[in-house]
Amino acid sequence: MSSSGTYCARGVRREYGRTYVVRPKGRHLATIVWLHGIGDNGNSWSQVLGNLPLDNVKWICPTAPTRPVAAFGGFPCTAWFDVEETSVDGPDDVQGLDASAAHIANLLSSEPSDVRLGIGGFSMGAATALHSAACYAHGRFSNGVAYPITLSAIIGLSGWLPCSRALRTKIESSQTAFRRAAALPIMLGHGRGDEVVTYGNGERSAEFLRNSGFSYLNFKAYNGLGHHTIPEEVDDVSKWLRARLGLDRSCG
Repeated sequence: MSSSGTYCARGVRREYGRTYVVRPKGRHLATIVWLHGIGDNGNSWSQVLGNLPLDNVKWICPTAPTRPVAAFGGFPCTAWFDVEETSVDGPDDVQGLDASAAHIANLLSSEPSDVRLGIGGFSMGAATALHSAACYAHGRFSNGVAYPITLSAIIGLSGWLPCSRALRTKIESSQTAFRRAAALPIMLGHGRGDEVVTYGNGERSAEFLRNSGFSYLNFKAYNGLGHHTIPEEVDDVSKWLRARLGLDRSCG
């Protein structure tokens, strides 16, 4: 499946890469967009996710645009947004984040109305998923455009929270935003040995989210884990999704 999505940032038009879809083996109960890390593509994660014991989930694995990345001295690679440092304290490419969050929402907007929707990701993909969570709770993107879908689950592995300094103000701006934040299940996993996005940044991201009203949050640390995933973590994702999305109610 190919995506034709494009966006224009700072006068430069960028095109999203190929989107890979893993269709449910059983009754379709949930659709989750999964976002790869920097320099990767949707195919690598589609193979991992397709082997999970989640027969009722449809996985959509898009590929980010190729763009210059400041952290790599402007070297171009696939990235959901520009980044200088993988930290909650770093500068934020709000325009790039909004563009990718809008692309993801568009991918989910045509799903059946009775299917629950979620977003997950690894590293930069996790950061983009968390930005999407903030947009959903706030009811609009950072640029003021309305957020168009309802989210039921967010997963972030080895990632960080972008736009952290503005999050609490956004969520406290209305009772609706606070209610959405409090009711949105979020699972975060992070390795204590992560050398790319430090464990401290993962821990602080969870703290920022909780302090901003995202109380339905589960954060799990993995001893000895670097900037990658392991079967234990993937299994935890499967168990968490089955519980949070009610997937055990259907065996077919």
